[in-house]
Formats: sequence, structure tokens, C-alpha cells
Amino acid sequence: MSAGRPLTRVERKKMNRAEHERKIRQDLIAQHGNDLGTFYYWLRIMNIRGTQAYRDGDTVFIRDVALALQNVHSRHLG
Repeated sequence: MSAGRPLTRVERKKMNRAEHERKIRQDLIAQHGNDLGTFYYWLRIMNIRGTQAYRDGDTVFIRDVALALQNVHSRHLG
């Protein structure tokens, strides 16, 4: 329950997606270390949500994920 009322279907779906993505991130970081796990997480997010964002024409989401991938890649390579 949130704000004294049950969650709507859309709110539940959003909450479940966020929890699923959080679990994916934790698993990948535990398996590969912080930098590489974060890089793999962003690749996975792009795979999961990028296609839908592309179809919807949401270039801002794609640009943000690409920037996050570039930042992690740059840190990893030094």
C-alpha cells in the first residue's frame, strides 16, 4: 500500500519493473564486480527497454542509456 491506498495496476507494474531491474543490477554486480557489472546492467536495460523506447520515438531515454554506457566504459578502461 502506498499513500494509504492500494496501488493501481499501472503503479504495481512500475514498482515490479523497478524491483526486477534492481535485482538484475545486484546480480550482475555480484557476479562481475562493480564496473563491469554496471556496464552489463546498462546493456541489459538497453536491451529490455530500448526497443520499446525506440518504437515510441523516445530518443532521450536512448541517449541517457548510451551516455551511461559510455561513462562506465570510460571508467573501466581508465
